[in-house]
Amino acid sequence: MLVGLTIGNVVLIEKLELGFAPGLTVLTGETGAGKSILLDALGLALGARAESGLVRAGAAQAVVTAEFHLPTDHAALNLLDAQGIERDENLILRRQLGSDGRSRAFVNDQPVSVAFLKALAEHLIEIEGQFETHGLLDPATHRDLLDGFGGHKIELARTVEAYRQWKAADNALGEAQAVLEKARADEDFLRHAVAELELADPQAEEETKLAMERQLLLAGAQVIDAVNAAHQDLAGDKGADRALISAERRLQRLGDKLGEALGAELAAIAGSLDRAGVELRDAIAGIQNLQSSLDADPARLERVEERLHLLRDLGRKHRVRADTLPDLLADLSARLQMIDGKSGDIAGLAARAAETRKAYLAAAGALTQLRQKAAKTLDAAVTKELAPLKLEKARFATRIEALPDAQLGENGADRIAFEVATNPGAEPGPIQRIASGGELARFMLALKVSLSRAQPVPTLVFDEVDAGIGGATAAAVGERLKRLAEQLQVLVITHSPQVAALGAQHWRVEKKVAKGVTSTTVATLTKEQRREEIARMLSGATISDEARAAADKLLKGAA
Repeated sequence: MLVGLTIGNVVLIEKLELGFAPGLTVLTGETGAGKSILLDALGLALGARAESGLVRAGAAQAVVTAEFHLPTDHAALNLLDAQGIERDENLILRRQLGSDGRSRAFVNDQPVSVAFLKALAEHLIEIEGQFETHGLLDPATHRDLLDGFGGHKIELARTVEAYRQWKAADNALGEAQAVLEKARADEDFLRHAVAELELADPQAEEETKLAMERQLLLAGAQVIDAVNAAHQDLAGDKGADRALISAERRLQRLGDKLGEALGAELAAIAGSLDRAGVELRDAIAGIQNLQSSLDADPARLERVEERLHLLRDLGRKHRVRADTLPDLLADLSARLQMIDGKSGDIAGLAARAAETRKAYLAAAGALTQLRQKAAKTLDAAVTKELAPLKLEKARFATRIEALPDAQLGENGADRIAFEVATNPGAEPGPIQRIASGGELARFMLALKVSLSRAQPVPTLVFDEVDAGIGGATAAAVGERLKRLAEQLQVLVITHSPQVAALGAQHWRVEKKVAKGVTSTTVATLTKEQRREEIARMLSGATISDEARAAADKLLKGAA
């Protein structure tokens, strides 16, 4: 609730500090005393539009601070957490307005935007005046108010969860369908490409191997002559192979003659020659194999070139290196398998989306039934409040309409609006379009009283809700304000003595002139001062004994 308001240099207010109590606080005073200035100052702290005309003449800036005490789970404190603003024992909103029209906003001494200040204030306080167009007049608030009135918290949570599951399943289905659609757009190409590559059957590193073989084959006779000459040098009558064998035999015979003295050393040399002979014979075998391959198939070059041409053409066609064609074939085949297998996945996702949608519609349908029941109860409660407020011919109705599929949301399948008809036989319509200024204020009061348990803000301010009425109707207004104050903190600016008498706290707003300077002050009234103020409201400038007696009667009845 609002616990304090400090105002400095706002219009006629030089310095003012107000402390607020729970329950009903009434502000009275003569017309023009400055009651509206208090609302302007409070609005400034709540993020209302700032105009340089609010700054007191001669002052450099106006400053307004509003202090609130809130439960730890209040929605406004969650906004602080989201903004990274540290919580304190109380929540303090401050607004500075310079004479040049520039303003700054602070929350718990942390600078914030005016937009954030306004968003925060919407969770703290609501000002209801004859011509205000927010709060209950905003249809966007009606669904939450009806749910709060009906106590639909559990059912609403179920609907929210069911909606989120449905949307998650629906999104998964949509994403899978988009992937499949894109894949199917390439399906003909994929099938042709895979068939072509499977027919070609490319092997790993095949292009590199064929290129090397082609190079050898292109060398033709030169390669054959060189290979044959190499073979003759190594394995011919005067080749290296015979020379090694001859050298090895000579050393063995010498070793046999020389005995053990030099035999070991000659044996080591002979071993080296033997190993060299083994390597040499391997080389000769390799040359012989190469001779066989070169001589075996004279048409090999043509086949190698045809294969190379095929592989390289496929590589250019698919913009890959020919050696990577096997990898490409594997990738394209996998994409085809995905297309073939995706239909089964789509069917499963579609079934899941249908199942979760059905569950959501069931939860939303159950919530709709509860809302319809709560709407009947609310309509009856508001109607009961209207007659004493001189609105006995008016009719209040909660309209519940089914949303189209495109507008279904986590809060259910209903569009909810509070409507009224002020004349018998007329169709109900939006409150702000049907009711006049005075009627509108009383409709708001009837609604507030009926919805007090569901009221999302802890503090309500009524600006002359009793304007244009008196007698029994004014008493009915006051009685309802008092009832509302049992649930919420209520501040009311009033000209009605019947309403003023019911306040738990009574302030008088006065305009004073000192040394040629006009200022507005607010005084908390004692019991005797309240009697005099209510008597003034009853009789005018001259307070009579009859007025005092009537004031006593009102105060006694309010006790």
